[in-house]
Amino acid sequence: MSEIGFSNLTWDQVTVLDQVLDEVIPIHGRGNFPTLEVKPKYIIHVVKDQLKERGIIVKDTRLNGSIASYILASHNGISYKDLDIIFGVELPSDQEFQVVRNAVLSCLLDFLPKGVKKEKITLKTMKKAYVQKMVKICDKRDRWSLISLSNNTGKNVELKFVNSLRRQFEFSVDSFQILLDSMLDFYSDKSAKLTKESSPVVVAESMYGDFQEAMLHLQYKLISTRKPEEIRGGGLLKYSNLLVRNFKPAHEAEIKILERYMCSRFFIDFPDVAEQQKKIESYLHNHFIGEEKSKYEYLMTLYGIVNESTVCLMRHERRQTLNMITLMALKVLGEQNILPNTNNVTCFYQPAPYFAFQGRYPSYYVTSGPPPIFFQLCCPLLFHMPNGMV
Repeated sequence: MSEIGFSNLTWDQVTVLDQVLDEVIPIHGRGNFPTLEVKPKYIIHVVKDQLKERGIIVKDTRLNGSIASYILASHNGISYKDLDIIFGVELPSDQEFQVVRNAVLSCLLDFLPKGVKKEKITLKTMKKAYVQKMVKICDKRDRWSLISLSNNTGKNVELKFVNSLRRQFEFSVDSFQILLDSMLDFYSDKSAKLTKESSPVVVAESMYGDFQEAMLHLQYKLISTRKPEEIRGGGLLKYSNLLVRNFKPAHEAEIKILERYMCSRFFIDFPDVAEQQKKIESYLHNHFIGEEKSKYEYLMTLYGIVNESTVCLMRHERRQTLNMITLMALKVLGEQNILPNTNNVTCFYQPAPYFAFQGRYPSYYVTSGPPPIFFQLCCPLLFHMPNGMV
């Protein structure tokens, strides 16, 4: 990639990076296992050393995604969920994947509190206690693995080990990676104190291609991407999330075309309604912890995009997906005890098969003053009775 994709961090950005790397993050254990208190700079250093000791070639270490965006533009109200750490490594065979896995689990043993009899704890036990999920991708274009460490507040420590990864971003605002090796070298000097004069040069890269353009999008909360059909899921769920967080399309003229690509790729990757629902539920769980009231707005935003921009589904398939999203939204309202006010609801019903009615089905609309909460059903809901009547 050309130099246009890189930029050095300012002193203010370096201080934010230092704060992030020095923050204590709890890794919660399941059952009776104690919580591990770790600082990112320590776990990155320990994992990197373990990998090298076991013969794994480590090219570099980076912060990736929303945490990198936060460091670059924390003054702009940018927030982050996961701590996404990338280790650039060489993984020529399946054996190296296993070495990486064992190295990480061995490192977790070192973070157990004093007094715990570590010799009796196996790596398999550590995996069950502290690992939320493990992913391994190994094909012609992509060779990488992910180990996500559990955090009950949603701020998971995501350790990604990348040999090759064709697509490393969804949108320009999450395309940033911050190279950490100069900071790690600085931390290795115990007597060093971080000042403006002693600060190491820290480089950031935008995988989007043009660093300054991507920074402009981040500062002004603009949505831009390239070839969304290359992204697993099309970036559809992330795009809806950005809209809910008041990001706006950078190019209004082309966003509808991109939305169609997003929807098409999403339904290619998740063709079954049950798969779609599972994916959406997982996204809500991972990205809206502590933001329960935003879930309904998110689902309605997603509903609108699918309704307007889906061109790859049969009519009944699209209707099934829209009904599923609507029911999820109703469930969210129910969980929050926010029930629709029936003073302002359009009701639809379908008569029994033997009842013929000319024209459209009758509907009822009643208004008796503005309700405290506006609710509008986004599509007719048909409740099927056991005897076949609807």
